[in-house]
Amino acid sequence: MEPIDIDRVVLLSHDEFQLRIKKIRSAMATAGIKAVLLSDNANIYYVTGRVFDGLVYIPASGETIFFVRRPVVLKGDGVVFIRKPEDMAQTIGLNVPENIGMELDLTDYSKIMRLKAIFPESELKNASPVMRMSRAVKTDTEMDFLRRSGTRHVHVYAQIPRLYRPGMTDLEFQVEIERVSRLEGCLGQFRISGDSMELYMGNLLAGDNADAPSPYDFAMGGAGLDPSLPVGANGTEIKPRNTVMVDMNGNFTGYMTDMTRVFALEGIDHPAQKAHDCSLRIHRELIEMMRPGTAAKTLYEHAINIVKEEGLHEYFMGHRQHAGFIGHGVGIEINELPVIAPRSRDIIAEGNVIALEPKFVIPHVGAVGIENTYIVHNDSVECITPAPEQIIGLDF
Repeated sequence: MEPIDIDRVVLLSHDEFQLRIKKIRSAMATAGIKAVLLSDNANIYYVTGRVFDGLVYIPASGETIFFVRRPVVLKGDGVVFIRKPEDMAQTIGLNVPENIGMELDLTDYSKIMRLKAIFPESELKNASPVMRMSRAVKTDTEMDFLRRSGTRHVHVYAQIPRLYRPGMTDLEFQVEIERVSRLEGCLGQFRISGDSMELYMGNLLAGDNADAPSPYDFAMGGAGLDPSLPVGANGTEIKPRNTVMVDMNGNFTGYMTDMTRVFALEGIDHPAQKAHDCSLRIHRELIEMMRPGTAAKTLYEHAINIVKEEGLHEYFMGHRQHAGFIGHGVGIEINELPVIAPRSRDIIAEGNVIALEPKFVIPHVGAVGIENTYIVHNDSVECITPAPEQIIGLDF
């Protein structure tokens, strides 16, 4: 195994770095982009295996350049230290591309205009789709990181029942889970692409708080503790015959798994159990369909048909407010491609890592259903969050 010099700008192996650059350049060619300039932390991490303050310049051919502001100790081929973005012009010199792709979906207007001014003769193009497509199909190395996160994630969830104490609120319970998770190595960082969704460490929903609509496009909401972060636990006491849905941070390696399990005191009523069983059925049937070449929307349509057959459509993916998807890609960020939704144009590919989360909200009981993270192989699907799936008791 190649030794790692912590001050090296690229912490990936040589082969892994070249593989990722090749994937990006292939997507660039499809989009007609001659060079990309990356400044988003998640994309910089994807390319280098680390985060730094600066930019990564990837031309269609030639050397990748790492324009670094901080930390000042970084070294390696292609590293150029800059004080301000305008310093890039001297390095690129006469090799100005006819067009340049920037992360227009992620970067604020003033920064884009400042970067565009450095390349006045280059047409500006959107590189965000290029990076999303490149990252959607994971390499073997990325899959290994995800498996390792999954193993630790499952280990944390196995400890959850013993963390409960009678009279606990949802917040108190979540804090105990967060504590164990951090001690087990969770990085705490919950990366979400874009600026329209926010979350801290994960989501725990007890009883009817699961039915509180959130402004974010999450499968489950919750009122939260303050209008400044209106999602998740709100201080509800955990009561008998109500569910506690736990959807906590799975980022242990820089790549995160996504997993939800349901806990309860003294069991739950039949309609909620029926809905939970329906979620398990959707998982079983969709993983048989989730093969390369399958349209993502086909998976969604099949799930909806099952829900209607079971007479549970009113409660699916929410009750007072419904989410418009049942699954999504995961990796460096929690909301990657593909998206399992009715209008999705995504096609399932070998190497996709997908979190399926068919969930239900039953009034006066709470949320039920599970979420697992799966790796799509050519002829099979691998679950990397293999924790018990039935509703788990919190009774002593």
